Amino acid sequence: MQKILDCTLRDGGYYNHWDFSPEVVDAYLTAVAKAKIDYVELGLRNYPKSVYSGPFAYTTEEFLNTLHLPKGPTYGVMVDAKTLLDANKPVEAAINDLFVPAQESKVDLVRIAAHFNEAEQCESMIKAFKEMGYIVGLNLMQAGGKPSEVIAEKVQTVAKANPDVIYFADSLGNMDSAEVTRIAEIVKQNWDGDIGIHTHNNMGQAMSNTMTARSNGVTWLDVTVTGMGRGAGNAQTENLLAELDGLDKYLPTAIYELVIRHFEPMQRRYGWGSSLLYYLGAKNDIHPTYIQNMLSNPNYGTEEIVGAIEHLKKLEGTTSYNGDVLEEALTVGKISQPTESQSDLSGIFSGKEILLVTNTPNTATHRVAIETYIKTRKPIVIGINTKHEINTELFDYFAVSHNSKYLSESSHYSEVAKPVFLPKNRFDEDELSKFSNISMIDYSSTIEKDTLVAHKNYCTLPYDNTAAYALCIAFIGQAQKISLVGFDGYDVTDRRQMEMNEIFSMVSQQFGSTSIQALTPTTYPVKAGSIYAPAI
Repeated sequence: MQKILDCTLRDGGYYNHWDFSPEVVDAYLTAVAKAKIDYVELGLRNYPKSVYSGPFAYTTEEFLNTLHLPKGPTYGVMVDAKTLLDANKPVEAAINDLFVPAQESKVDLVRIAAHFNEAEQCESMIKAFKEMGYIVGLNLMQAGGKPSEVIAEKVQTVAKANPDVIYFADSLGNMDSAEVTRIAEIVKQNWDGDIGIHTHNNMGQAMSNTMTARSNGVTWLDVTVTGMGRGAGNAQTENLLAELDGLDKYLPTAIYELVIRHFEPMQRRYGWGSSLLYYLGAKNDIHPTYIQNMLSNPNYGTEEIVGAIEHLKKLEGTTSYNGDVLEEALTVGKISQPTESQSDLSGIFSGKEILLVTNTPNTATHRVAIETYIKTRKPIVIGINTKHEINTELFDYFAVSHNSKYLSESSHYSEVAKPVFLPKNRFDEDELSKFSNISMIDYSSTIEKDTLVAHKNYCTLPYDNTAAYALCIAFIGQAQKISLVGFDGYDVTDRRQMEMNEIFSMVSQQFGSTSIQALTPTTYPVKAGSIYAPAI
């Protein structure tokens, strides 16, 4: 018998750190119950982590007891096999750390997500959960492209423990209908029980692959509302319900208001869904988290992301995510000329105040005060990008460090006709030739993890970050003090906030003798002042 499993709060949590608002959660739980969804996966089970994650990253029994779970669906959670295997204790002991017997819990279903090389170790997990009274599913991740004999072997292995359903997952989002059919047939040949599929939409085929699986005897179908899920997302709950509208079992219209009122606004904010970049990643067996993290960081332009994909596809092991590999991919190939430029910036700002200006909400809010400050205090003003609320006539220089940002804003630099600091070693000759009418001051840069150093003609940065680049220019120019406006900051869990916190920590260590002060509100670890304070 066909079953729909909605895992929005679990897979969708990769976009919002599993921190859904109570309003969204209540609306979601009500809607999926009214729609008569068979199974609802509420989240993950995890040991404590060193970063903030919301309640659905842990889905503890204590938290579950705070939720009103409408009657109808069977509720469940997922646990990664790796979580239990890395606990430095027997698997049964790790399970007892995180789970109570099913009769004491609000969840009745536990799904184990496992890589193929973990399948043998999942037998004991399945048996332990079954003994605790749970319905147990085993998800074999990254099934696409695996040899038929390997799939058959792993299915036979986990089948010995008699789970209630064996899933195959298109974790990289690169399966087509033929591959879905192939894998479904192999699983059926080696397992007599229920089969499930979990699809991803990286190549725009999540929904069609789900329907192909259904026509090939797969009975458990995973979906998420609007497809909210890691990377390009999943098959959409509302679309599958619409496809199955004639079955009378489900009520599709119960989901529609939830989609329009709550999830489509979130989708516009976070941006999940198929795209060319997710397609390229899937085509080259690159884990979707690489693409998601690059797209979520505005510091990376399309050219940089495409370049990173070109590098990643040459590497082994990119089917699993590694942050260090991503940093390498984003910096490889950018330094094609000698690191040291011909410029010598030593002492060019000696004894002066440098005012670094970015364009943020606080810049707009305090525009009048900032412009007055510039006119009366007469600092040397360096803008980080050209699109400003501030009158650009008041700027002395601009600083650029990203190829894509520079190219996309080239017309603005021509219009303002101010000198631009930039690392020429980051641009090829064709790119530089487009800006021959702009006064360029070459100050090279290179990227090296955990390093921030300013030299007279180049700097080394921990990240590809224009603010860090401009700070190095101000420091090596021997500014008497550096003032900041528009350095608002980001959400505490935002990668950009973490990067800037790290940069300012390094700045404090390296440039400690130079006074650095933020004159508009900031969440960064830097000395605070006020654009409104009098000159004493």
